[in-house]
Amino acid sequence: MVNLKIFVNEIEKKVENNLSAFQLRDNINKKCDVVVLNGFPIKEDILLKEEDRLTLIEKGKKPSLEDLESLMIARHTPRVYEKLKRGKVAILGLGGLGSNIAISLSRIGVGKLVLVDYDVIEPSNLNRQQYYIEDIGKFKTEGMKEHIEKINPFIQIKTYNTYITKENMNLLDEVDIIIEAFDDPACKAEISNYVLLRMRDKYLIASSGMAGYYDSNIIETKKIREKFYICGDFTNEAKDGEGLMAPRVAICANHMANLASQILIEHI
Repeated sequence: MVNLKIFVNEIEKKVENNLSAFQLRDNINKKCDVVVLNGFPIKEDILLKEEDRLTLIEKGKKPSLEDLESLMIARHTPRVYEKLKRGKVAILGLGGLGSNIAISLSRIGVGKLVLVDYDVIEPSNLNRQQYYIEDIGKFKTEGMKEHIEKINPFIQIKTYNTYITKENMNLLDEVDIIIEAFDDPACKAEISNYVLLRMRDKYLIASSGMAGYYDSNIIETKKIREKFYICGDFTNEAKDGEGLMAPRVAICANHMANLASQILIEHI
């Protein structure tokens, strides 16, 4: 009899040939009402093949911490999660851009996040940043770390409550990607120039233009040069009469987060 190597909730198993996904589900736990095969939830039965990845989820049941990680990665394309888990990303600034970027990267399972911000959460942040009323008064690093740990407890998080300058950029020596998410143009320029000149082994993702409620589709990702990218519409910066609003800020933030994931998967 020929056996197949199948991964069930990320654990390798040997199963009989000519076995279907639903048959294997029934052999393990008939109560599992969500069946995910190779990253895609299936509604109709499919014959299993060598090295398929099957995830079985029982709706409404809270898994053990031991089982949680394998269930969280169920919707990933096979072998993508392993690359993301090895990734190390620094996010400089945890405001509208940085807080949204941090949440997205935590949800996809980037292995290590270095979070840098000197500021505290205050009421005007709530219009676009990933914080809550009960977070007001906390350091942004503290609030964001708490939220990430509720989403994905398997991520390593390092926080620095500091104003980042060229004098303390050594805090970022361990990361693969540096994401600049500052509001201050002078700070953006100083840090970006330092990374481009002194940290050429790092990828740098910066931003320019995401204010207002303009067309979503003019926000784009541009490669400026090797390992340097900018996301935004390159025009609409925040100014008097034109503020930063959650939808466009989040669109730009997720351009940046998506680019970081692409770099980690394809280039690191």
